[in-house]
Amino acid sequence: MKIKKTIVLMTLAVLVVVACKEKKDSNRPVLSIQTEQEEADTTAYGKCFGAAMNSLMLVTDNGDTIAYMLETDTIRADIQGGLFDGDKLAILANNVDGTMRATKVINLTTLLGKWTNVAKNFDIKDGGVVESHVSAESKPYTSWKIYNGKLILSTDTFEITNLGPDSLLLENENGIFAFKRQL
Repeated sequence: MKIKKTIVLMTLAVLVVVACKEKKDSNRPVLSIQTEQEEADTTAYGKCFGAAMNSLMLVTDNGDTIAYMLETDTIRADIQGGLFDGDKLAILANNVDGTMRATKVINLTTLLGKWTNVAKNFDIKDGGVVESHVSAESKPYTSWKIYNGKLILSTDTFEITNLGPDSLLLENENGIFAFKRQL
């Protein structure tokens, strides 16, 4: 029994010495892992109801009801795609003295559908799916989402500058891209 205790104690002592010993190896590369902090999505998602000239109510995807001011004396929200009861919306807003003031409203129901221009022909579908209808396209869009008020089509990020019943204008650092709705 005494021998087992001695072996256990010696093993522990060796492990402590090995663990605490500082190893200096100048040939060992130093690894530095940098993680890019992704900005949180501040967009609220839900269904529109009770839209009026200066305000709207949103029933969020979590079931909460939030009232948004769309217009004040000095500021008017950027509303893309219209406001229709029952439509899915994405809203960017600021909380000013306890009042939610919308800065950008994107009607996701209006965004869905077939869009075309000279180079692209695609269908934005519910659930983040994009179907391309041009077989020779080198970089077809396959997915979409709204993130912090911007439209991300696969890896390309766009500001929606105009979304109407039959037109879509997208802008990024490469220019402005105009699309018409295909029926």
